[in-house]
Amino acid sequence: MTPMTLSFDDKLARYADLLVRTGVNLPQGGKLLVQAPIEAAPLVRLVTRAAYRAGAADVRVNYNDAHLGLALFEDGSDEAVDFLPDWHAAQREAMVADGYASIGIVGEDPSLLAGADPGRIARRSKLLAQAMKAVSEATSGFQVNWTVAAMSTPAWAARVYPELPGAEAVARLWDDIFAVTRADQPDPVAAWDAHLGRLERLTAYLNAKQYAAIHLRSELGTDLTVGLAEVHIWQGGAETAKNGIRGVPNLPTDEVFTAPHRERVDGVAVASKPLSARGQLIEGIRVRFAGGKAVEVSAEKGEETLRGLIETDEGAARLGEIALVPASAPVSQTGTLFLNTLFDENAASHIALGRCYPTNVQHGENPEALLAAGGNDSLIHVDWMIGTAGTDVDGVTADGGREPLMRGGEWVVE
Repeated sequence: MTPMTLSFDDKLARYADLLVRTGVNLPQGGKLLVQAPIEAAPLVRLVTRAAYRAGAADVRVNYNDAHLGLALFEDGSDEAVDFLPDWHAAQREAMVADGYASIGIVGEDPSLLAGADPGRIARRSKLLAQAMKAVSEATSGFQVNWTVAAMSTPAWAARVYPELPGAEAVARLWDDIFAVTRADQPDPVAAWDAHLGRLERLTAYLNAKQYAAIHLRSELGTDLTVGLAEVHIWQGGAETAKNGIRGVPNLPTDEVFTAPHRERVDGVAVASKPLSARGQLIEGIRVRFAGGKAVEVSAEKGEETLRGLIETDEGAARLGEIALVPASAPVSQTGTLFLNTLFDENAASHIALGRCYPTNVQHGENPEALLAAGGNDSLIHVDWMIGTAGTDVDGVTADGGREPLMRGGEWVVE
């Protein structure tokens, strides 16, 4: 059977199976939490069936509706925006402690909150981040296995393909999702095994090199030197959680990434794609870093939202991730701007403001060791894309020497 003969239902079922078998690699007796927009119910039902076929002991589902947040920002009082019950994070914290794997499904309208007050959004976002800090730290530290995937919804598809009628836009977005996640192939799991092998070879190469810094330069104006944390670890593709289960946190994924040193980032970063954050689009981002900190910040659109992100806390103005992605990655080859970080970050090399992953530093699970190595802490972790088809990337050695890693956006090492 070839990909062209697969029906939509075939591909959707394979996608659901892929999330369970490759995404979280759910073991016999495993427990699973699925978080998704309410429009994703058809996919969630297939995921649930796939999980039980894999031997799941329990599957729990949390549906969300972004329009409820819009109602809060437009019609709620200041007291309502600033209120969160003490027990808000209790269930998620208990599920992490009980070993529940997590599948997050995205598909919200990336511009839903475009007309809402950015100040109110910033206050609410910080409040939620503070409440969920323990869960976020457990997730970034891979205490349990997790993955993030997507569902084509009418609102999201309409933003991505505004020129197409509703049903056609949804179908087109599904085709792209299936293609970049390899769900349209006869054996998606086998296809992922081969892809993950290449990412593993790249991370092994970079880990052996232990560069002092990464230098990126693009035709858009990026000229950025990202010093790397001491005893840093490059990761990419599959990851083994602390529970011993190996899964793939992002579907799709084409990045290899590590932790910058929070005080050793200098130069200018210019965004190559818009960033969807806090329900709004930020376009034309340009940030100058000095001594690791963002000291000049501008955006052609959504600058107030960008500044709100950077002002979240001290660490929000520093970097927590540098990721390298080839310009020929499947997401890039679609030619689609997904307006969703899960996809767009896998079309271009990128950096992230805020918290680093402790797994990117040796002994990073120890907060003191992470800090000493140069790792960054924050309530946020926001990726934005700076890579292009003209980006050159060099590894900078401890003695200042340079070794080519990418030319014209493509890897020149294996």
